[in-house]
Amino acid sequence: MTGGTGLDEAIEYHVVNSLGWPNLRPLQAASVDPVRSGADCLLIAPTAGGKTEAAIFPLLSSMVREQWRGLSVLYVTPLRALLNNLHPRITKYGDWLGRRVGLWHGDIGDTARRYILADPPDILLTTPESLEAMLVSRRVDHDRFFSGLRAIVVDELHSFAASDRGWHLLGVLARLERIARRPIQRVGLSATVGNPEEIGRWLQGGEATSGAGERELRVVSEETAASSPGPEVLLDYVGSVTNAARVVAALHRGEKRLVFCESRRISEQLAFELRGLGVETFVSHSSLSAEERRRSEQAFAETRNTVIVATSTLELGIDIGDLDRVIQIDAPRTVASFLQRLGRTGRRPGTRRNTLFLATSSDALLETAGLLLLWKQGFVEPITPPPHPRHLAAQQLLALALQEGAYGSNTWREWWGRLGLMDDGNEVLAYLQSEGFLVEDGGLLMIGPAAEKSFGRRHFMDLLSSFDAEKELRVVSGNKELGFISPLALPREGWEKLDAKPVLMNGRAWHVEHVNWERFEVVVSPVTHKGDVRWQSDAIALSFEMMRAQRDVLLGAAPNVPLSRRATERLELVRETRLNQVSRDGLVLERSGHETLVWTWAGLKANETLRAGLGGAEGQSYNDVMVLRGVEDVSRLAGISFEGVVPRVPAEMVEGLKFSAALPEELSLKALSERFADRAGAAVVAAEEMTHAASRIDHFPSRADEHAGE
Repeated sequence: MTGGTGLDEAIEYHVVNSLGWPNLRPLQAASVDPVRSGADCLLIAPTAGGKTEAAIFPLLSSMVREQWRGLSVLYVTPLRALLNNLHPRITKYGDWLGRRVGLWHGDIGDTARRYILADPPDILLTTPESLEAMLVSRRVDHDRFFSGLRAIVVDELHSFAASDRGWHLLGVLARLERIARRPIQRVGLSATVGNPEEIGRWLQGGEATSGAGERELRVVSEETAASSPGPEVLLDYVGSVTNAARVVAALHRGEKRLVFCESRRISEQLAFELRGLGVETFVSHSSLSAEERRRSEQAFAETRNTVIVATSTLELGIDIGDLDRVIQIDAPRTVASFLQRLGRTGRRPGTRRNTLFLATSSDALLETAGLLLLWKQGFVEPITPPPHPRHLAAQQLLALALQEGAYGSNTWREWWGRLGLMDDGNEVLAYLQSEGFLVEDGGLLMIGPAAEKSFGRRHFMDLLSSFDAEKELRVVSGNKELGFISPLALPREGWEKLDAKPVLMNGRAWHVEHVNWERFEVVVSPVTHKGDVRWQSDAIALSFEMMRAQRDVLLGAAPNVPLSRRATERLELVRETRLNQVSRDGLVLERSGHETLVWTWAGLKANETLRAGLGGAEGQSYNDVMVLRGVEDVSRLAGISFEGVVPRVPAEMVEGLKFSAALPEELSLKALSERFADRAGAAVVAAEEMTHAASRIDHFPSRADEHAGE
């Protein structure tokens, strides 16, 4: 490195002599000027792409040049494990310049917290929930502790923006800006997303279309060098988790392999099978304790001939050392997730990014082929922040009362400015006052008895964190976890009756015995009569684009990656089996007794939106097919305007929406319904031509039938 990077000279020296880097990576070099300019920035690169250094090196340089004092930089991530992983790394960078780095989250002890409060570090690594806790704590002198803030780094921004945690973070950040009495520079770090400009503007002000107006936004993306070898991606069909374990055990011995699974159940089963084959195997998923995950990650980082089996917990940027191979069991739900996982490999000189897909069922093979088709077409899902976060507006209004003790009933908006989170603030505030969550005295609002009753336990701890409202329910039979299901996939009417339609999962049909909304759990029992099992579709909601790609594959489109002989043969069988369910001309309609099956290949959300557009027609939706009962003329879909149309969600689901107690039920239901709607997909389907297939009086083969020979 010959200087001229724009970084502080001490950083340049240590990059070469302490890290042993001859140069900055392309993203890091391109980010120096934008970050040091003080502009809001979005830095985009794959996992392990050096995004942390791309933000921290310029901010440290500005810290020294402009003589920032006290706590001046916040570094926020969605995971405590990621903070723990980053802390020693960023501490080392701070030490180069005599600057201190602190760590604060739920696992940090009281002694360490007191030390941080007494002598604030220059950089603090934390979570949005911990920031909220500091803001409402009487132990924290907000003006002294936060007055020097200059910048915030939001790591894994795409993860925040796609959930309610992103709205919560923006609300907290707006309050911090008012305390600091200056705009706080916002630097987002993200994997590849389909709409980077929109997400950058959302980070600025909560509006994906207009942003904060006067604030400059600079987007910096890592460009793949033309000379870089393309990734090595292979699709194989193995037919079962047991067979997948045999393939993983046999291939790439002596190398470090990271295997991604789409459920905790599959990850545990695969790990068990691998250990039975004599493979050193570690596991990482959200149901394990943090200590267990940490031990697995550390052991994996320190060895070579080993396998770590993980769910999406290792999709984010946790450092597990040099990695040789990524193996994916079945398909992740999005192209963006695949890119995150693919980016785990190929970081050492002379190596290539790689992923081996192992499909354990015919449905999984089709889904994977569709995903790879989208990837080869250059598609990446846009990130859409959850609409109508009124429950988070209620949380912010209550949290501010805890923070300030009281605030003006006519001046509360000054805390959030034009932040889109508070667009419905007047409506929400009126309800909070009418129900006694907030009480007014002399023009000041303060915590009321209803808030004490609903959220006052453990010093209002329940009020300090948020979660994504679009949850999936855990499906259990006895003591066995089967998987997860979207609330939209539950039978809509009469599910408590013995003759209700079953749900399909893991190749079998299951009767819904009970839905425990408090635990977000569905208790099921096996259906003994297979005659009711008709539709093949995953219970989890897949996107319109993913389902249309699967239809394209059935119609002959190739994903343009190498397929094993087994995968090629099985894919041809899948095409033959489902030949009558797809058409190049549009939708396929099929009569089955009193039911009409509309093969839309549009995704669960679009299908439920279509059914709502038909006046809530009786039936049930899956990702690939919409089943209608009592609807004679499906062609009337073409005349429906889907503006304002939302699927019906169970009223009981409101209990799973955080802070719903602070909203009227109709507003909570509206927020949830909006989040399950896909009007754009529904409109595309409604405009398509319809082809009538031969009527059936028998049932379609169940997944158990289909997989019998696998």
